[in-house]
Amino acid sequence: MTISDGKHRDLTNYKNVRFAVAPMIDWTDRHCRYFHRLFSENALLYTEMIVADAIIHGNRDALLGFNDAENPIALQLGGSDPSKLAEAARIAVDYGYDEINLNVGCPSDRVQSGSFGACLMLTPDIVAGCLAAMKAAVDIPVTVKCRIGVDDQDTETALNDLADKVISEGINVIWVHARKAWLQGLSPKENREIPPLDYERVYRLKQRLGDVYIGINGGIDNIFDAQQHLQHVDGVMLGRASYHNPTLLGSVDKEIYGLAAAERREEDIIQAMCDYSDKHVASGGRLNHITRHMVGMFAGSPGARRFRQILSTEATAHSATSAVIRYAYNEVLKARAEVAENISA
Repeated sequence: MTISDGKHRDLTNYKNVRFAVAPMIDWTDRHCRYFHRLFSENALLYTEMIVADAIIHGNRDALLGFNDAENPIALQLGGSDPSKLAEAARIAVDYGYDEINLNVGCPSDRVQSGSFGACLMLTPDIVAGCLAAMKAAVDIPVTVKCRIGVDDQDTETALNDLADKVISEGINVIWVHARKAWLQGLSPKENREIPPLDYERVYRLKQRLGDVYIGINGGIDNIFDAQQHLQHVDGVMLGRASYHNPTLLGSVDKEIYGLAAAERREEDIIQAMCDYSDKHVASGGRLNHITRHMVGMFAGSPGARRFRQILSTEATAHSATSAVIRYAYNEVLKARAEVAENISA
């Protein structure tokens, strides 16, 4: 199995981006991204949303550091102050990120209290100003991820207004979560599930804007559906589906990018994660920081439940090492052998 060469990708021609793993708070940290990269060399990986203030005043290495093997990688920022976002973007460039993205889609109360995230759909001028400042500060692509609208907004008007404002500032990449966000009355989880999906609205945006890159996100849970969306838009972004069943990323390079896929044997991925975990533990980290992202690796396979159980319990011990991963994987192999034996009996 060939693992990413760690080289930064030139995203200037963003049309080369066909597939991305969505930014997910508390999930798409550096360990998750390293794991996902083992399945696909070409998927664009996003960080969790990181607030600009945290980057400016916090532990930058902890927030922004990553393994070169994760490239290509995009940083998603949260904020609504143009100067702070510009400063955070400049700092991120020094860490080697390939893209800076502004979050205009998160509906959580905490984010709303900071006057950013999905509530910025109500103030497209502010969004445009933030993006303009970020674009002026860095020489890598600056992009935006938004909803189709919030609350009682007319989605035709709201999405067009936001798009037109940001395009006027030179932003030519817009990722759209194809749902409204309800700022009051729904939790972030409910906002991912209850507002109806409206993929056609995103398709119309692409038809209207022509050469502007439009990517689609929301409720997409398999590669076949991703391919269908790519007949209407430029890129597709999967979030929870890729997290809960990471093996689907193994078909991205071939099915989405049309490339001869490198052989990604599961035993090679397990070994890579064991090696990675050993380094993390040796540096003072805990095994479960990593294994919590791996529990879905064998979803639908015999032994998957046992695999999840072992990683969710034994990996939490202070003394846990990569031997726990190997043990859990061996339980999967044992369960498969038992199924095969029963079939042949």
